[in-house]
Amino acid sequence: MLTVIGETLIDEVVSDTASMRAHVGGSPMNVAVGLARLGHPAQFVGRYGDDDYGRMIRKHLRDNSVPFPVEPDGAPTSVATARLDPAGGASYDFRLVWELPDLPERKDSLLDGTTLLHTGSIATMLSPGADDVLALVTAAHPLVTVTYDPNCRPTIIRDPAFAREQAERFVVLADVVKASDEDLAWLYPDRTPEQSARAWLDAGAAVVVVTRGSKGPWGVCRAGEVSVPAPSTSVVDTVGAGDSFMAALLGSLVDLELDGAHRRDELRRINLGQLTGMLQYAARAAAITVSRAGANPPTREEMIHS
Repeated sequence: MLTVIGETLIDEVVSDTASMRAHVGGSPMNVAVGLARLGHPAQFVGRYGDDDYGRMIRKHLRDNSVPFPVEPDGAPTSVATARLDPAGGASYDFRLVWELPDLPERKDSLLDGTTLLHTGSIATMLSPGADDVLALVTAAHPLVTVTYDPNCRPTIIRDPAFAREQAERFVVLADVVKASDEDLAWLYPDRTPEQSARAWLDAGAAVVVVTRGSKGPWGVCRAGEVSVPAPSTSVVDTVGAGDSFMAALLGSLVDLELDGAHRRDELRRINLGQLTGMLQYAARAAAITVSRAGANPPTREEMIHS
């Protein structure tokens, strides 16, 4: 079992050429669905309200065979408004609540049977919930593979110094980290994204991957560095592309049987051929996602035939 913890929300997608579309979203939730579609059992831990949007979320997770062991609370379900530019790129505004006050106390039941714990995005930055997530990750680290994606949201966390400090708290606990070049440029404006990734590797990660849009992903491990080209595709919009990439990256890690704390040393010895295959697989998943509307990650069958 894989466990993903973080925010879920409704993406209200707005453009000049179409009426508003509402999709279930949230970066960590998208990763959980992406893993399930790729054939990896994954549960999702997050918060949602007892309202129509909350019921949309529960149905979406149920339809994708993702267990959701959390009951709704009294606050509204969080919403992200994604405004698309003419090229399909998205900018976001948020109305959200993030807290799970009993999370650390439930760690034994939530993590029973888990070999990999993924988190990131708003859930690791926004108080009060971010402190609870950090406590859970700290407790889980001796037991599971930890993976992290900062997925920075400067419209929510406006202070890059705070965001940098917060991200580094999770990086030192993580075995695999993925970040976009835009994330790293915002967090560390005085160095290149690749330099920042190498620093995170030195901080303890086994693998650090940087997504770079049309340039394709780049990754570093103790064996060296590798980059792969982005597959050619027609872009409808970029919503959820990074999450599909993350899910496929983790799925390929599980396919290599490198998940679980008992395999941490083996993961640190990953070779460049293995890392190249992971990046190629993840890039294909992202390419499928951007070719259609919304955060709609591919299935394993689609990946086989892509």
